[in-house]
This record gives sequence, C-alpha cells and structure tokens, in this order.
Amino acid sequence: MLQQLSVRNLAIVEEARVDFAPGLNVVTGETGAGKSVLIGALNLVLGERADRGLIRAGAAEASVEARFQLADSRAVDARLAEAGLPPCEDGQLIVRRTIAATGAGRCWINDAAATAQTLRQAGLLLVDMHGPYDHQSLLSTDFQLELLDAFGHCGPDTATYDAYRAAYDDWKKLERERASLAGSGDGVAAESDRLSFVASEIAAAQLSEADGDELIARHAEAANAEAILALGTAVSAALDEGEGSAFEGLAAAQQRLVELARLLPEAESWLQETRAAAVQVQELGRTIGDRLQRIETDPGLLAQLEERMALVQKLKRKYGPTVTDVLATLARAETRLAELRSRAERLAALDGEIARAADNVRDRAAALTRERQSAARKLAKAITRELRDLGFAKAAFDVALAPCEPGARGADTVEFRFAPNPGEPASALRAIASSGEISRVMLATKSVLAEHDRIPLLVFDEIDANIGGEIGRAVGRKLRAVAARHQIICITHLPQVAAYGHAHYAVSKSVQGARTCARIEPVADSARAAEMARMLGGADMTSVTLAHAREMLRTCQQEPIAK
Repeated sequence: MLQQLSVRNLAIVEEARVDFAPGLNVVTGETGAGKSVLIGALNLVLGERADRGLIRAGAAEASVEARFQLADSRAVDARLAEAGLPPCEDGQLIVRRTIAATGAGRCWINDAAATAQTLRQAGLLLVDMHGPYDHQSLLSTDFQLELLDAFGHCGPDTATYDAYRAAYDDWKKLERERASLAGSGDGVAAESDRLSFVASEIAAAQLSEADGDELIARHAEAANAEAILALGTAVSAALDEGEGSAFEGLAAAQQRLVELARLLPEAESWLQETRAAAVQVQELGRTIGDRLQRIETDPGLLAQLEERMALVQKLKRKYGPTVTDVLATLARAETRLAELRSRAERLAALDGEIARAADNVRDRAAALTRERQSAARKLAKAITRELRDLGFAKAAFDVALAPCEPGARGADTVEFRFAPNPGEPASALRAIASSGEISRVMLATKSVLAEHDRIPLLVFDEIDANIGGEIGRAVGRKLRAVAARHQIICITHLPQVAAYGHAHYAVSKSVQGARTCARIEPVADSARAAEMARMLGGADMTSVTLAHAREMLRTCQQEPIAK
C-alpha cells in the first residue's frame, strides 16, 4: 500500500504530506482546489514525463516522495535487481523524484539513483491508475489474457496450461535444432567447402607426431652433417683408433700393472679397473662409429627436410601452434563434415518430429482455448452484472477470444469489449472516450477480479462523472468492497461515494501573501461531516444539510459490504 506521499513546490502546493490508510481513501474538494496535483504527483513517481511547468512559480525545484509498504515485494525486488538497484527492506519501498527549473531532474529508488524508465517499470507493479491517464494495465490485451486465466483457473500451474507449455517448449526446441542444422543454404555450403579444404590440406600433408620435435632434430643433423662427421671421427681416433689413443694408453697400463701386481698385491684391483675402462672405451668408440655411419651428407635430404619443415610451419600458422593442434583441427573438420553429410537425413527426421510436435501443440492449444471460452462467458456475465449496478442498465460486456499463431501463452488473443447502450456495437475498452465510463468499467472489472489482481494500489479519478443518487451509492459500495483486497484512492465529487471511505482527505486552497496555496488534510468526525455537507449543499450549508451528511456517513459506514 501507499503509506505516504510528500509533495513540495508542485503546482499550487507549496508543501504537503499525506499519510494514507489501508482500504478506501477518498479525496474531495471544490473544483480547482488542487485535487489533480495528487494525481500529478503520483504520475511523477510512477515515471511519467516531467514537465517544468509543474514547478511552483518562483521555486527552483519541485519534489515528490512516495513510501510504499508491500506485503510481498518479490516481484518489485526482481525488477529492481534487473536495474542493479537495492531491494526493499522489510517490504518498504521509497521512490523520490525531483524536477528542476533548469530542466534537470533526478530519480531515486530506495536511496539509489534510478532512471525514469525504471520508475515506470516498477510503477506497473505498484499502482493502477483509472481515469483520463495512460497508466492503465487493464487496457493491455496481454494483461486481459492474464486476468482471464486467473479468473478461469486456466493459467500457469494448472494442468491444461502446463501441458500446453510443455508441448510448445518441445516444439520450439525442435525448430531451433532444425534452424541450427539447416542454417541458410549458402552458409551451410560455404561451411562445407571450407571444412573440405581444411581437411584436404591437412590430410595431404600426412602429418604425424614425428613432424614435431623429431623433424626439427633431423633437420639440425642434416644441416650439420659434415661438422658432426669431422668431430665424431676425431673423437673415435682419440678413443681407440689412432696412435696415442686412450685405448692404446690403457693397454700399456695393463702390461705395467701385471708386473706391479707381482710386487704389490693390491695392484691387482687396479689392473681389473683398467681392463674395465679399456672395454668401456672400446664400446664407446663402437657406439660413436655406428652413429657416424648413419649420418647422411646428401644435399638432397637436407632440401627435403627443409621443404617438410616449411610445410609443417605453414600448417601450424593456419591451424594451431603445435602439430598436435593441427591434427585436432583435422579431427574436428572431419567430424563436422560427417555431420553435414548426414544433414539431409537429420533434417528429414526433424521435419517429421516437428510436424508431430506441432500437431500436439494445436491439440493442447485447443484444450486451453475451450477452457478460456468457458471462463470468458462467465467473466463477461459477471462484469455485466456489476456494470448494471453501476448505472449501465442496458450495457453489455464481452470477453472476445480470437485465434492466433501459437505462442508461449497459447493460441488465443483476448480483448475486453464494452457496449454501454443497446443497439451499439461493442468496442474495445481502449476505444471508450468517456473517462467516467472507462473508470466505472474498470471498477466493475476490479470488483469481479479483485482476488486475482496483484497490483496493491488502485487510483480512480472522475469515476463519478455523470452519475448521482443511488448509482453513486452503488459505486461507493463497490469501491469499499474492492478495498477489502486493495488499497484505493478515489477522487470524487459525490458525497454518496465519499461516505464509504475508510479515510477521507479534503483539498482546499487559500491565498497567503498574495500567493495561492493548496492544502490536503485528513478530515474525520465533525470536520468530515462538514465536508460532506458542503458536497451536498454547496456554499449554503444548513443544519438540515449537516444532519443529512451525518446520517449518510453513519449509514454508509455501518452498511455491511459483500466482499
């Protein structure tokens, strides 16, 4: 509910704070006293366009602050989270907006800077304005469908609706798969050509893991073959092939050690170690010789290896930093090519699955439509009865269903239609010109749908246009009944409506220091009776009029209201 609305320097209001009550809040006052300022202030905090002309003459800035207390803030919190704003604390939501004479303006939600667009989005969840204003959710055909489903118990979390939605989601999933596989004809052909080229280029090279470090090593060997042979031959000669080689020296040492061992027994171990060293030197020499025999000095081999390395480097530049990456690219290309080659078969299979899924969607949609048609007839009758209580004795209300392409919410469009007079064709609610008519239609609809509507605050302006007497009392009774489930603010000129309010606020204006000022104040007891008497008798208030006002208040406040 709206707990408090504070206004400063807006139109003829210098400063005002209104603490609203739960239930039905009625606002009265003489024509031109400033009741429209209240609507203007609410529109500002609901994100409507700011007009510098609203700023009180001589003031640099106008400001409006609204404090809401929400029983369930989850939907609002989700909307705030999308905008990166803090959530409500203990259900408290504070919205502020300023308009500067310079043209600048600022918005805040829960003390965090916000945009007017965010205010508008949050406002759709908070307030429903009924009157000559645009903030009317009931005029939206999407919202009308939501209300019909809520009234007929055929919306989300019901068996028929959920069965339809599951069928619809399956159908759309298959269509997305087909679109992904099919793509555009040119795109698939281009992808196939590109992958064929990639696979052919890599496969033709017959790469293996040996084309990595091993190829680099072979190239280095071939490029340095002559130097390797020269150095290797020299090493072999130093070990065991030339005069003065290591092996020759070890052989001479062995002869001396044989003689030494006769004289010094411990030299026997030295002899064995020398013989082992001689064997190792021979083995090392043979190993080096064998390896040198495999060194190729053929210039043709070097050219081949260089050509191979150039090819491998080219493939790595195009398809991956390593040979392993290039081979992985080949595997992916071949896998995707296999998928594309089987594309025709999968597309044909998907076409069959999609056709069957579409049939299932149509069947489920038809079941949902039948439930909605039944609910539409009942809703139309119920609202028509309410309208006749509100002065439309011959009016007719219709909930028209029309088929449409299956969507996330079914295959129906809904339009609420109204014919105020017999013989006239029914028109869509948004086409009704009279604000008094549209407000009473809204009230009748809210009376029927009150338990399904989640918006906490309803604002009715000019709801009593062109009515009076018993119809006025009927309007008051219905407002009070709807107020059992919603907070209502109703601006009215009818005492018959005002008498049903749980709380009453009077708007007045006066001249102070050559400036016109408007005030909005709660009235109760004798002050409320006096305001009612003014509404009944105008400026010529008499004791009879005052007594009539008191009796009307007593009767209406004590009257039992069906909920």
